[in-house]
Amino acid sequence: MYVILIYDINIEEDNKKGQRILNNSFKICKKYLNHVQKSVFEGEIDKAQLEKLHAELNRYIRKDLDSVIIFKSNNPRWLMKDFWGIKEDKTSNFF
Repeated sequence: MYVILIYDINIEEDNKKGQRILNNSFKICKKYLNHVQKSVFEGEIDKAQLEKLHAELNRYIRKDLDSVIIFKSNNPRWLMKDFWGIKEDKTSNFF
């Protein structure tokens, strides 16, 4: 399946801990998906890998402060990517 993952880590609540969670979240997501920009990742992933990604992120994400959103698609061809501003096409899977 093709996924787009977006996370929002609250670093204001506890700056050191929040920054550590942000850094770990970035590293974990980068293992499984392509980094698009800031806290956005996309790419092909199977169900088992998605479960591993979820389990790894779950060790760090604070359910009362942080959030992760995952958009899933069985066919990425129906998605269109438009750039507004600087075009940094780090992936070319969208048309």
